[in-house]
Amino acid sequence: MKVLMINGSPDVKGCIHTAFDEASKIFHEEGIETKEIFVGSKDIRGCIACRHCKKTGRCIFDDLVNQVAPELEEANGIILGSPVYYGNPNGTLLSFVQRLFYSTTTDLHMKVGASVVSCRRGGNSATFTSLNQFFGISGMPIAPSSYWNDVHGYTSDDVYKDEEGLQTIHNLAKNMSFMMKAIALQEDKPTMTKEKYTNFIRD
Repeated sequence: MKVLMINGSPDVKGCIHTAFDEASKIFHEEGIETKEIFVGSKDIRGCIACRHCKKTGRCIFDDLVNQVAPELEEANGIILGSPVYYGNPNGTLLSFVQRLFYSTTTDLHMKVGASVVSCRRGGNSATFTSLNQFFGISGMPIAPSSYWNDVHGYTSDDVYKDEEGLQTIHNLAKNMSFMMKAIALQEDKPTMTKEKYTNFIRD
C-alpha cells in the first residue's frame, strides 16, 4: 500500500515536511510505503478552464501536474500539506491540486484523503477546510484524528515542541492506515452515478 504526500511548502525541510516525516514513521510501521512530492517552490500556473484535459486525459501545461498524475493510480491514500498563507493554503499548491484533480483520469473514489497544515499562530482552520474540499467532491473518505491536523511553529524545530500537534499527526496516520486496509479488504466499491448535472451542459 502507498500514501502519496503532496507538500505545498517552499521549504523542503520545513514544518510540513517534519509533520509528513512523523506520519511516515507510523505508516512504515504499518507496512505502508510513502512518497513525498514537493510542490511549493515549483513554477505551477493555475487552470485556464480550456478543457483540453477532457479530450486528451492530460493537462495542456506539461509540467509537474502531468508527471504526478500517474502516481495517483497506485496510491491508496493522498495527503495534502500546506503552511498557512494569509489564512489560506499556499497558492502554488492550490494551482497544482486544482489542475491535478481536474485533469486526471484516475478514479479517486474510495482512496483515503487527509490534509495537514502548519502555522505559526492562526489561519489553520480555514486552510485545513480549503484543502479538505478536494476529497469529498472526488468520492474520497477523509481520515480523522484526535484534533484538526495542524502543527504549530515557525521552524521545523518548533514543530517537535508541539507535542499535541505531533500526537495528532501520529493518530492521523494510524487511522488512515486502518481505513486504507479496511477498504482494500472489500472486493467491490460502492457504485456512484454521475449522470445528473444541475443547470450545466456537459460536452
